[in-house]
Amino acid sequence: MKSIKKTSLLAAFFSIVLPLFTMSSICSAQETTEQMASYYYQNKEYDKAIELYENLYGRTQNIFYYQMLYSCYVETGQLKEAEHLVEKRIKKQPRELYLMVDLGNLYNLRGEKKKAEKQYTSAIEKLGRDSKQTNDLATAFEKAGLIDYAIQTYLHSRKELNSQTIYIMELATLYKKAGNYEKMMSEYFDLLDNAPGNINSVQVALQRALNETSSTDLADGLRKTLVSRIRKQPDNNQYLEMMIWFSLQQKDFDFALTQAKAVDARFPDQGAQQVMRVAQIAQNNEAYDVAEKAYQYLVAKGKEHPYYFDSRVGILNVKYLRINQQHAIDKHEAAALEREYESCIDELGKNPQTVTLMRNYSHLLVYGNDVMSQNNDVQTKRLQKAVDLLYDIIEMPRVPSNIISEVKLDLGDLLLFSGETWDASLLYSQVEKANKNDVIGALAKFKNAKLSYYNNDFLWAKSQLDVLRASTSKLIANDAMQLSLLISDNMEEDSTYDMLERYAAADLMIYRGQLDSAWVLLDDITHRTLHHSLFDEILMQKAKIRMKQGRYTEADSLLQFIVDHYSEDILADDALFMLAELNEQQLNNKPRAKECYEKILLDYPISLYTDRARKKYNLLRSGGY
Repeated sequence: MKSIKKTSLLAAFFSIVLPLFTMSSICSAQETTEQMASYYYQNKEYDKAIELYENLYGRTQNIFYYQMLYSCYVETGQLKEAEHLVEKRIKKQPRELYLMVDLGNLYNLRGEKKKAEKQYTSAIEKLGRDSKQTNDLATAFEKAGLIDYAIQTYLHSRKELNSQTIYIMELATLYKKAGNYEKMMSEYFDLLDNAPGNINSVQVALQRALNETSSTDLADGLRKTLVSRIRKQPDNNQYLEMMIWFSLQQKDFDFALTQAKAVDARFPDQGAQQVMRVAQIAQNNEAYDVAEKAYQYLVAKGKEHPYYFDSRVGILNVKYLRINQQHAIDKHEAAALEREYESCIDELGKNPQTVTLMRNYSHLLVYGNDVMSQNNDVQTKRLQKAVDLLYDIIEMPRVPSNIISEVKLDLGDLLLFSGETWDASLLYSQVEKANKNDVIGALAKFKNAKLSYYNNDFLWAKSQLDVLRASTSKLIANDAMQLSLLISDNMEEDSTYDMLERYAAADLMIYRGQLDSAWVLLDDITHRTLHHSLFDEILMQKAKIRMKQGRYTEADSLLQFIVDHYSEDILADDALFMLAELNEQQLNNKPRAKECYEKILLDYPISLYTDRARKKYNLLRSGGY
C-alpha cells in the first residue's frame, strides 16, 4: 500500500516538474536563438538572421520578430517575401493598421507610388475611435518619414471624435518637423484657449523649438501670431503673458517691460508680478537700465504695495551692479549711491531682507570711492563703517548660515585690505572649517592661500593651491592653478624669490588701491633683468591698473601685447577676453570685440571663457547690442 502511494506521489511530482523543465528549456533555447539572430542582424549578416527570425516568428507570431524579419527582407532586397509576410499578418491582424504602412513602403521601394498612396490613404480611412490604433498608425508614418500622412492620421481621428482639442501636442510636434510653424503655433494657442493651465507646457515646447531652429522664421512667425491673437483677444491674459515670455526669450527686455505694464493696467492683481519678473530677469542678464525702470515703476505704486520693499532694494542692487561694472568708478556717482544706501537702510531697516543691501554698501564704502587716496581719518571712518555693517549681519538672527559664511569672507577681505592680515586669515579659516565640503569652503581656502602668497610663504601657499586645483568650482580651480603655476615657475627661476616677493607686494598694492605704488614696483622688476618669466604677469597687472585708472587705450595696448607675444602662455585667453570686453564696453569698438571673442572660440576652445565668449560673439554677430 505504501509503495503504491509513493509511486503516485512520484508520478504527480514529475507531471508538474517535467513540463516546467521543458518550458524552461524552450525559453532558454528561444532566448539563445534570439541573441544569435540579433548578433547576425547587427553584423549585417541578414541571410543568417532571416533563417533564425523566420523560425522565431513562425513559432510565436511575436510583433518584434515580425518587424525584424520584415527589416531583414528589405535589407536583402527580398521584397516579395516581405510583401507575403505583411499580407499574411494583415489577414490575421486586420486592426493593426500600421501594417498597411509597411506594405505601402514596399510598393514605394518598387516604384509603385500610386499603390503606396492608396495603402496609406486606406489605412487612415479605416481608423475608428481607438486612440492606440491612431497613435500606432501615426508613429508608423512618422518613422517612415511620412510626416504629412502622420498629420492626416491625427486630423482624421480628431474629426471622427468630433474634438478640436485632442492630439494638439502631437500635431504641433509634427507641424514643427514639417516646418509649418504657423500651424504648429495655431495648435499650441488653441490649446491655451481651451486649457489655459497648460501655458507652462506650451512655453517649454516652444522654447525647445526655438533652440532647435537656427532660422529666424519661427521667432518671426511666433511674434506675428502673438500680436494677431492679442489684437483679437485684448483681454486674454494668457497671450499677454506669452508675449512677455517670448520677449524675454529673445532678450528684448524693453518690449517685455512694455507688455508687463500692459498686463498690470488690465489685470492689477497679476501685472505687478510680471513687472517684477521682467526686472529680475533683465537684472540677471545685465540689462540694468530696463531692470531699474521696472523697479522704479513698482516703487511708484507706494509703500503699501506688496512689491515696494523688494523693488526699493532692487533699484540699489542694479545701481551697485552697474557701478561695479566700471573699471574706473566715477567718484561723484559712487558718492550719490552711498547717500541712497544710507536713506534706504534708514527706511527699510537692518534685517535679513536687507542683507544684500548692507553687503553691497560695505563694499562700496571701501572699494568704490578710492579710499586709499583719502586722509587717514576718512579712511579709518569708512573702513570702520563697512566693518560694522558686516558685523551687524553676522550678529543678526535668522540669517542662513551660508550667508553668514559669505559675510565672514567679505569681512576677511576688508581686514586684508586694511592690513590686518592675521584677523583676515582667522576668518578665512573659520569659514573653511565650517564649510569643508562646499564651494564656499574651497573659496575660503583659496583666499587663505593667496594671503600666504602675499606674506611670501610661497611653499605653503602652493601646497594649498595644488589641493584646490581639483575643486568642483571651475573658477576656483582655474584661479588656484594660475597662482600655483605663477609661484612654481618663479621659484624655480629665482632661488632667492626676490622677484616673486616684489611681484606679490605689487599684487597686494593693486588690491588695496595703491595703483601708482604698484606700477613703480612692477617697473622696478622689469628694469632689474632683461628677461623673466613674470613679464607676462606684469603686463597683465599693468593693464588692470590702467583700466582702474580709466586709461583704456593704454590698457588695450598692454593686453594686445600679451595676445601677440605670449599666445602660448596661461594668461593668453584671459588677456584676449579682457581685450574683447574692453573694446565692447569702454572703447565702443564692437567689430574688434567680435574678432577677439571669435579668436577665443577658435584658438582656445577649452578656455574658461568659451561659453561667455560664444554668447557675446553671437549677440554681436546678430546685432543684439
